[in-house]
Formats: sequence, structure tokens, C-alpha cells
Amino acid sequence: MTALLTTTALAIRAGDTPLVEPLSISLAPGQVLSIIGETGSGKSLFAQGVVGNLPAGLEAHGRIGLADGFSEDGRQTGRRRQWGRGLAVLPQEPWLSLDPTMRALAQVSETYTQVVGLTGAVARQRAKTDLARLGLAGAERKYPFQLSGGMAQRLAFAATHAGGAPLLIADEPTKGLDRDRIDEVISLLEALLAEGGSLLIITHDLEVARRLGGEVMIMLKGRVIESGTAEQVLAAPRHAYTRQLLAADPAHWSRRPQRPGEGEPVVTVEGLSASRGGRQLFEDLSFEVRPGEILGVTGPSGCGKSTLGDILLGLAAPSGGRLRRRDGLSRFAFQKLHQDPVAAFAPSVTIRQLLADLVRLHHLDAARIGRLMQRLRLDERLLDRLPGNISGGELQRFSLLRVLLLDPALIFADEPSSRLDLITQQEMIELLVETAKEAGTAILLVSHDEDLVRAVSDRRLQLSDPSSRVPWPSASAERLAEALN
Repeated sequence: MTALLTTTALAIRAGDTPLVEPLSISLAPGQVLSIIGETGSGKSLFAQGVVGNLPAGLEAHGRIGLADGFSEDGRQTGRRRQWGRGLAVLPQEPWLSLDPTMRALAQVSETYTQVVGLTGAVARQRAKTDLARLGLAGAERKYPFQLSGGMAQRLAFAATHAGGAPLLIADEPTKGLDRDRIDEVISLLEALLAEGGSLLIITHDLEVARRLGGEVMIMLKGRVIESGTAEQVLAAPRHAYTRQLLAADPAHWSRRPQRPGEGEPVVTVEGLSASRGGRQLFEDLSFEVRPGEILGVTGPSGCGKSTLGDILLGLAAPSGGRLRRRDGLSRFAFQKLHQDPVAAFAPSVTIRQLLADLVRLHHLDAARIGRLMQRLRLDERLLDRLPGNISGGELQRFSLLRVLLLDPALIFADEPSSRLDLITQQEMIELLVETAKEAGTAILLVSHDEDLVRAVSDRRLQLSDPSSRVPWPSASAERLAEALN
């Protein structure tokens, strides 16, 4: 059986510095390979080396082969002509694969016309069907910036999958999605495999790897430390790191003792309502958050979780209700951890310069940077890179570092660990919990992971799917907590 992808001693280097050690794989039709590992371990770099879109300054060495006899040295770029036809790529960041000037339906139909060769009317109908299947039936005329992170990820998947390439390379295709949407994406991936396609997937979600089956590789610091079938590796791991990775799943976390916040509320909302793009997201919402309190916010993608955060931070206006912030707090006391850190960093300035500017503008203690980097396990060499040249997980940890430097009174953490491996996620969430406890910072923690929210939240707030048309009850956070816990 002809392999749809082969790599022969494919290695990634930055000059003479090895980043990913030589790795040889072969994927036949119907096969799946899941690569799992710590943020910054080289998973995405390996995938980028296969595709031929490594960041500037990095090179792939070895050989890559695709279907129909195509083969070339890793440093060559002929495989780019295979994009969309021989291989398709779903990047980790949906914003990097979507055209900000095109509406959702046009982005998917363009793939059908330019890659598949369908006529305009047929392409639009196929695209409309794809969007409806992924829960985007009402988003055909929306631009990417009008979509939530989870909705943008589903749109990127639809546009990528439409070309029908037999080989799909997917980097965290389910990040930021609720469980129902994850099920739908897995179903689409399984359909690709059933049709004779093959899948190379980079994921932090162990459940996704279990359900897809096939082969699993565990990477650490640029090399594979364990491999085998998904059942073997994930059920009976041999390597200590793999066992540590599995133990860090939020389903295994001990539940944090719940403690009420103390003192005057940092923020109070009464009868809050919000709409987006002409659609009502939530209404008559009332709650308060006190110093040191962690309020978990859950709900399906597109229900208004991020919009709620923007309103609390003063970045968006509500359509109704009242919002009160504690007197005496500056606007910098309210900070956000973005779901997509790429959008929160200037792309042409190094991390070192960005942090230096922050220290200078706010008269901060620069010595704290080194201490926080050690706590977040961030390599000092990353400081001299551009944001686009480090992994999404590393960039998210720099986002947290930057927020903590400002000693905020409230952090709106919008899916802050969706790009992190399980071990790093646990460390990052523990740091947020410590910040709430020691500094008295109020935290609104948004996540689709019910186990994570249940383990660390003092109270929970659940937003409903606006498409369900179920009225949002007027309730305090305390009453909501009683109903949900």
C-alpha cells in the first residue's frame, strides 16, 4: 500500500542547533499518527517541516515523500505546490489560516472553486452544508473577527477540509471547542480516515488521541521518548514522563477547597445583557466577584463568554444592565489573558523588547521577569525571538507573565490553557490559583473543560447556547452555583 506521507530522518535545525532530532514516519491510507508532548517540545516544528512552512531561520533536513511518488529534500519547497491537493494543513492558530477580509461562506466556497474546481453555485451550497454541520449555520456572512475563537477554529477546519486532500496535518484542531463540537470534529476526522485519507495530528487532548486510535508518539525536548499504539501508550505508558503527562489530566486533579471572596466586590453586574452581530448572547445576568475569588465561566462556543469578559474589562459596551467596578482601581487593574495570544503581541518586536517596554511604561520591577520565567519554565533564549517564532503554549505563558507583572485586581482568563500540554496547563492554573490566594486577585476563568473548572473554581457561572432560545434566568452567582455544583 502506497504511503500518503513518509519522512526519512527529518530533523529541524536553527543553524547548527538541533531543535527536532531525526524522525522517520510512514502514514498509509486510513492511518492516524498523534504526536503528544510538552509545549515547545518540537511537535509543531516537525509538522511545519513536513509541510514546508518553517519560520525564518529554521531548516528541515532529511527527506519528505508524498503520494504519487513525490519526494524531495526537506530544505526544498516543491511540496508547497501540493498544498490543498496532496496535503492540507490546519494550523494551531485559526487567525493565521483565515482571510480577515472574507466572509465565512466565501472562505470555504473558495476552496471548492480553486482547489476542487466546482462552479460557484455548487461550491456555495457545499460550503453552506459544511458550515451547518459544524454549527456555523448563522455565520455564513460573518468575518473572522466577528466569530469566537471556537467558531473561527471550526471555520478554519471547514475551509481546510473542503479541498479533499488525502493527507491532513492538524495542529490542535479541537482546542477551544466545547465537547459537542469536539465530537463533530472527531467525526469529520474519522470520515477522512474511512475514505482512505491519513492524519497527522498534534494534540494536547488525550481523549482525542484515544478516540482516533492509531499510533501515538510522545515528544520531549525535540525527540520521541515513547511510541506505540494509542491503546498501549495511553493505557500502559512505559516512560516516566508519559505517566506524568497522563496524571496531569484535570480529571485526576484534587478539588480545591472552595472559599468565598472577601471584601468589597472588584466588579458587580446587574441585569447585564449583550448582543453581537445582531444576535442576543445573554440577558438579565447578575453576579459579583470579590478579591481572591475564582469564578468559573462555562458554556458552548459562541455563547458570549469572551464578550462578557470584554464588557467587564471596558473593551465593549453592554446592550443593557449595569456594571460597577470598585472605586480607586485604574483601568490597568483589569487584565485579560487572551484565548489567542498571537493576537495580543506585536508581531515585529521581540519578547524581550515587549517586556522592557511594559516595565518602562508602568515603572515595574524588571527583576520579577526572571523569577516568573523560572516559575513558568520559560527558556531565557526565547526572549530574543519574535512572537511568531515560539510555540503557542510558550507565547501563552508569556501572556500570563505580562499580566502578572501588572499586579491586577481582576484577570479575565479566556481559555488560558487551551494551547498547553497537560503538565504545563496544571502549572499555569496552579499559578493563577496562587495569585488569587496570595495577591487577592479576582479571576474569571473561562474553559470548556468541566473537570478543570470544577477542580479550581469557588463558584461557577454557565452561559447557555443563544441558538437554543432558552431565556437566561435572572440569578445571582450564588444561586447559579447552587444549581450547577
